[in-house]
Amino acid sequence: MEILLPKRNDSAQTEKLSSRTVTVVGANGAGKSRFGVEIARRIQDHAFWLSAQKALCIMPPHEVWPGSIEAMYRDAMEHSHYVSREIPTEFDQLLFLLLSEECRNLFEYKFKTPRGERVNFPETRFDRVQKLWERVFPRNKMLRAEGRLLIQSENSEPFNPLRLSSGEKAVLYYIAGVLFAMPNAVILVEDPEFYLHHSIMKSLWDSIENLRKDCTFVYLTHDLDFAASRVESTCIWVRSFDADHVSWDYEFIRNDDSFPEGMYLDILGSRKPVLFIEGAATGSIDVKLYPYIFPEYTVKPLGGCNKVIEATRAFADLKEIHHLESRGIVDRDRRTEREVEYLRSRHVYVPEVAEVENLLMLEGVIRSVARRMKRNENKVFEIVKNNVIQLFAQEIESQALLHTRHRIRRDLEYKIDRRFNDIGSFEDHIDHLTDDTDVRGLYNTICSQFRSFVKNRDYRSILKVYNQKSMLTNSNVCNLCGLANKDKYLRVILSILREDRPEAEGIRTTIRACFGLDKEESHG
Repeated sequence: MEILLPKRNDSAQTEKLSSRTVTVVGANGAGKSRFGVEIARRIQDHAFWLSAQKALCIMPPHEVWPGSIEAMYRDAMEHSHYVSREIPTEFDQLLFLLLSEECRNLFEYKFKTPRGERVNFPETRFDRVQKLWERVFPRNKMLRAEGRLLIQSENSEPFNPLRLSSGEKAVLYYIAGVLFAMPNAVILVEDPEFYLHHSIMKSLWDSIENLRKDCTFVYLTHDLDFAASRVESTCIWVRSFDADHVSWDYEFIRNDDSFPEGMYLDILGSRKPVLFIEGAATGSIDVKLYPYIFPEYTVKPLGGCNKVIEATRAFADLKEIHHLESRGIVDRDRRTEREVEYLRSRHVYVPEVAEVENLLMLEGVIRSVARRMKRNENKVFEIVKNNVIQLFAQEIESQALLHTRHRIRRDLEYKIDRRFNDIGSFEDHIDHLTDDTDVRGLYNTICSQFRSFVKNRDYRSILKVYNQKSMLTNSNVCNLCGLANKDKYLRVILSILREDRPEAEGIRTTIRACFGLDKEESHG
């Protein structure tokens, strides 16, 4: 749904935004909540507000928004014979609405069945809440007993859900809340990280978003860790609010930008180590993929490889101040083992494939996608493998030339970097710089090595040296998996990882193995 954004301080025009998820970030007191209220005011009947912090507390008299949980509760109470003298919290209201729907289905079954009518039990909101909530808290079970909702933990008697911890209540509230939002709603979530442990935030909100694919989610947060987890979200940084003119100082944080300095410094408050990566451009595979492969890191895209290397070094130099570990990831491209080891010694990791696109061509990844799409994984992989080997065989000379150029250039850089006492020594060194450089010999050696990869059908070694961004398309892996193009192929991979399906761990393990991070950490 199209969102009409609040007025900017420096603009008389009102901006419109079309995005499935929007993350509004800013410091406490910057005006994020007012920003969200203004969005809701402009949307009116399609706005649906969620705040766990307020939902678990009894609120003083206030305006009730149409379409809100409280409005639904009041409407349900008007049509029931139950009278309560207590003021329920929004959390209590949600529990009442969940059980009311269950009762309506049972009543329909009771009255229609004796008349011979067939009644199919639909999947209720309660069923969907139970399924996801128990997945988040596998040691707890939700029970229906004598018209009540009860919770049972390991080795305990069933108890009232009001005795749950604040975090367990918040998760239940968020899951149930989005299910009661009106069709095509704009769901505004205030402080989505409130009461939640950082270890579950990303997967929880990924799952909640999947419950309501018809809705737009607008998150209002000051937590950069959470903001970084919404990798496909439009991010808006709110700096301040001008109450006199009811306008805001804010800017878009584009996918092809680094975080501004003010936001970057907020990363220091993150509880997780930082992983700097390449690929800040819109649609970058790195930015979309790596947060799911390395969920234990705050993933920060910086653009080019030099920025990644420099940021990792600079962040490490400041470790005594921020006490955070930092790592970097850059593409292998045509780097030699010597270069890779040098970078690794400085905590910049290089995968065992030429570039990030090649990670999607790993055998484990292809097989997982083929299974998801109900294709014969053995047949799909063998055809793809044959196609890649044939493509590489046709480009051996051009690929070898690229590798030769890279190695010669790096070798010359190392030689030029030597120290000299006077200009004459340096001049003499330059005159004889290439005397011992056997360009043809190096080229022939690389060609020979590449031909051995083809002869031995060494698929992994080919992925390690073959830089060809059209490989995903030309290998026919997309069509073989029943997908129209590489964007849809990537989307399936991200969907598997996001929904944490059985194939997710296989994909994650396959890709992580290319970096050796797990191996290093197990010895650390």
